[in-house]
Amino acid sequence: MLKSDIIKKLESKQKNLNENDIEQILNIFVKKIINALGEGRNVELRGFGTLKRKINKAKEVRNPKTNEKLFKKENYKLHFKIGKILHNELNSDLKGDE
Repeated sequence: MLKSDIIKKLESKQKNLNENDIEQILNIFVKKIINALGEGRNVELRGFGTLKRKINKAKEVRNPKTNEKLFKKENYKLHFKIGKILHNELNSDLKGDE
């Protein structure tokens, strides 16, 4: 689903908000998540999941094409842990298969 799809769906459900207002709200929401993760805080959306910033350790890597050894600096990665409600919703159709 694209950002534009989300905006269109919200616009059809919220008649009192126009497309620009919804896009602005969505941009603020995403910026708040990015800022929190940038500060090292976790972001928890109840029922959906938790976003955390984790560290990839510095290590020596190899270029598979040239076999050259390179040093990769420490950097961050994003870790997502699915929420219980979302997990149950995604797996509800599989319960009937058992």
